[in-house]
Amino acid sequence: MTVDSLESAGLTRMDEDAIEAFLESQRVGVLGLPAEDAPYMVPISYGYDGEALYFTFVGGPDSRKRQLVDRAETAGFLVYDVRSMFNWESVVLTGRPEAVPESELADLETVLEGAWRPEVFERAIASDDIVVYRFRIEDRDGIKHTGLPPGFGEA
Repeated sequence: MTVDSLESAGLTRMDEDAIEAFLESQRVGVLGLPAEDAPYMVPISYGYDGEALYFTFVGGPDSRKRQLVDRAETAGFLVYDVRSMFNWESVVLTGRPEAVPESELADLETVLEGAWRPEVFERAIASDDIVVYRFRIEDRDGIKHTGLPPGFGEA
């Protein structure tokens, strides 16, 4: 089944403005990185500047996440919000992750301040044990379901 074939059930594609607003309103998604046996999926908070996502990674260069992101030419990112079975939105992004040079970090302070960070991140940031990655968005697609499908619940 395709999204278009499910429109009669209430599923709709999001236009560019809706995708943009959705990405700006959310702060957590799932990063999918290519790995040997299966994609490596990790929930992660992000900042968004209207063109790219920004992630803060904690830990050294030996972490699996850092090794995979450093060698990934393409990755996926899923942002979703589910309020009920008939009220949800999701955006799938494809892009290229790259480490942000330290010389650019000061310029990203405002973008990253909105990203949700657990306590461990705050301690790591204070110790400078972090790396910031930019996810350059190359493709995006969004779908949503906002309301009961036609005829649902009718006797």
